[in-house]
Formats: sequence, C-alpha cells, structure tokens
Amino acid sequence: MDTPYNMTLQEKFKEMQAKGAALLATNFYNYETLRGVLEAASALQQPIILQLTRSSIDYMTLPVAVKMARAALQEHRVEGWLHLDHGDSYELAAQCLDAGFDSVMIDASEKPINENIAVTQRVVALAKQYNANVEAELGYVAKLGQSKDKLGFTEPDEARYFVQETGIDALAVAIGSAHGFYTEEPKLDLERLSQIQAVTDVALVLHGGSGIAGTMLQEAIQRGICKINLATEIKNIFMYQLKADLLKSDEIDLRKVFPPAIKAVTNLVKEKLEIVKNELISK
Repeated sequence: MDTPYNMTLQEKFKEMQAKGAALLATNFYNYETLRGVLEAASALQQPIILQLTRSSIDYMTLPVAVKMARAALQEHRVEGWLHLDHGDSYELAAQCLDAGFDSVMIDASEKPINENIAVTQRVVALAKQYNANVEAELGYVAKLGQSKDKLGFTEPDEARYFVQETGIDALAVAIGSAHGFYTEEPKLDLERLSQIQAVTDVALVLHGGSGIAGTMLQEAIQRGICKINLATEIKNIFMYQLKADLLKSDEIDLRKVFPPAIKAVTNLVKEKLEIVKNELISK
C-alpha cells in the first residue's frame, strides 16, 4: 500500500541506506498512545513507522486499528507506514496485508533456519502482490519473559544466505539488544553489525530499542541500522504518568485523565526522534 506521501517503505529504506539514516518504529496500543507518537512526529516533522503486534490487533480489532492509524497519520500530516511487528504466522501476515498494511514482519527466528526460510519465502511471495515490505529476524533477540542471558547472535554468513534465499527487504539482527527492560546497560556488538552490513544489501533492523543509550543507537545507525523499534518505554511512561495522576485525583473524565499520559509519550518519542534526526542531519 502506498502512503499518503506516495513512497513505499522499501523505497524509504533505500533512501535511509543512501543517507546513512534510520526510521523510528513505534508500537501503539490504543488511541492515546497513537496520538502521543504522532504529535511528536508532527512537531519534529519526522517520518515514522507505526507498529501493531498480534495482541494489539486482538485488542483493538484489525479494521479499527488500521482505520485509526490511517486517519491519525492524515490528521497529523505525518509521513508514516503501518507495520505488523513480530507476526507469528503466514495467516496473520496475509490478514494484515489484505487490511492495508504497508509492511509485515514474519518472525520465525526461533525455528530452525530452513523452516525460517521456508515460511519467510511464502510471506515474501505474497507481499509482492501488495507491493509491501517484508521484515524477518535471524538470531536470538530475547522477547518479554525470555532469558536475556542466552546467546544467539546473528552470524554474517547466515545473514547473507538468509537474505539471498528469502528476498526480504529488511532483516532484524541479534547483536545484543533485547525486548523489555534491561537489568544492566546493554552493549551492542557493533563490529558484528558492520560485518552483517558488508555482506547484505537489505535494511537492517534493531529490535529492543528501549533503554539503549542514544550514542550507541547513533553508532548502530552509522553501521547500517535503518529501523529502530521502540515499544516498552512507550507503555511504561504512559502507565507511569497515568497511575501517578490517578493517585492524586478522583477525576473520572477520561478526557481529562489521559492528556498528561499522552504528553508523556509525546515527550519520550520526541527524545528518540531527536537521536534519529540528529544522525540524519549529521550525514
């Protein structure tokens, strides 16, 4: 699906690769978090990727989530794309593509590489009919509830083979990041990232962007990361602000309760966009 700005995400990624820049990809969970994200993007006039997981789709329903995202992008006059984050099946990817997503991720990273390749190939073939972007993952990036001690970094030679066999547009790499909060400061294997960039020509994606220092994110961008995912910090700051305000008030009007939490999300996303924006300007 073309965006209101008539550029596919694949084309935008190529532009980012040429500039040595990256896009921020933010998950949203309801109208309030969506608004908070887009107010930040609009204020800084920065493009953004809006992401939905299966659980968020189940919560909002697919038609409502898509229409809300599209309407909000238009209202805030933001260049943006709608992406399925961590799609766990061909069937879900197909539903999202049919509903108008610009991009889908098929995450079979926990399966043997041959199975990962097989299902990814099917999604890539389907997505071509929609002119949509496809992201896949190779290696172990700990999900919520999974051990962050397990090692399973992306191997450059496997990445090259995987990209060649699947024809994907974007590859999420395991270089030391994880989903959720970090118990200690994360250290990305940036040399490994450079090696992966050297043998692949696709957009490289960093999952688990919450909690990683801005300087490290910027260095990762310099070494080929074109998409940085942000989710946990959005949920956390929204709920932290909301709970803090509710403890001090008996207000029951949701239209008065939610705005401070929306503003907190906006401020967070502005900070993250400045990291990407500064990197873009420095190029």
